[in-house]
Amino acid sequence: MKKRSLRDRVFRYVKEKYGAEAEYPWFRYPDYAVFRHEDSRKWYCLVMNLPKSRLGLSSDEEADILNLKVDDLLLRDLLIRQDGFFPGYHISRGNWISVLLDGTVRFEEIAALIDRSYRATASQRKKQDLRPPKEWIVPANPKYYDIVHAFDGAEEILWKQGKGIKAGDTVFLYVAEPVSAVLFRCAVTETGIPWRHEDGELTIRALMKIRLEKRYPPELFTFRRLNDEFAIYAVRGPRGIPQSLSEALKQ
Repeated sequence: MKKRSLRDRVFRYVKEKYGAEAEYPWFRYPDYAVFRHEDSRKWYCLVMNLPKSRLGLSSDEEADILNLKVDDLLLRDLLIRQDGFFPGYHISRGNWISVLLDGTVRFEEIAALIDRSYRATASQRKKQDLRPPKEWIVPANPKYYDIVHAFDGAEEILWKQGKGIKAGDTVFLYVAEPVSAVLFRCAVTETGIPWRHEDGELTIRALMKIRLEKRYPPELFTFRRLNDEFAIYAVRGPRGIPQSLSEALKQ
């Protein structure tokens, strides 16, 4: 393996996946390269070359290292016990690690950690875009909208968008009294649809488009069952759901 082959492979990976070019901000260290988020300008990769002895190894051979952020302290502690991983060199704040780019660590593992560092250092807005699909339980009040019959003539409708919900998520519509039960499972197909409504009782700032995937009998997922079996004591706004309820809703 050529000395710079893994370094070059890292550069190609970041450019192809994230469209980022390396920056060389230090005149004194011309080979030190950083990759930043376009919006926040935060680093997610820092490539350095230095003697292995600075990492505590018994060798003065020069090696490339890759500094990455790991947002899970337990994972970080597990990694730095393995060959090729070290506490972040010259980065004392945050959960940073240094990875040897000499073949000790497989590139596939390095690539996965680059992705993790990218997510860990992203802005809140970008983290929202990057997060995996999520399941929500969303209240629907028949007082404002005839939700019970909303899907009688259409498979897709517009609904008030809850904070944090994005396209690709799943929403379970809980219909308030007098129904008091989950009636529908829907896929969120579009969000951020501009809408302004305020009448003193109901305020809407944006709409989302939801597509019906499944109907539930009103006696199946009642409020009493949500309370007794799944520890859901109120549905006043969009909220995530426990794994046990997710599994039950999918049966």
